[in-house]
Amino acid sequence: MPPELAKPPERLKRRAEFLRVAGKGRRASVHALALQALSRGDDGPARIGFTVTKKVGNAVVRNRTRRRLREAARLFVRENPVCGVDLVLVGRDATRSRPFALLLDDLRRALNKAGVF
Repeated sequence: MPPELAKPPERLKRRAEFLRVAGKGRRASVHALALQALSRGDDGPARIGFTVTKKVGNAVVRNRTRRRLREAARLFVRENPVCGVDLVLVGRDATRSRPFALLLDDLRRALNKAGVF
């Protein structure tokens, strides 16, 4: 499969998965996002969940913020495979207006701060 059509990372979908990562995982905050990371202790691909609170804005704004986070995670994981960890990316108000290159850099810095990458 060509790299531009690479599969997106596996997703966290159930509330219990999000709560487990939030309760037991490490946290890292940077300008445009917050990251929660929990090691699973296996060699499987990273699973990633996305959340944006109502403080960020209405549904249209939250969905746009979530789409930007999803694309940043997809591109980052394609270039830098991460294994054995569950990640939750929490969108902030700054996520929506942050230039995309800086958003990718924020994601990289958050993963470094959390000790994932």
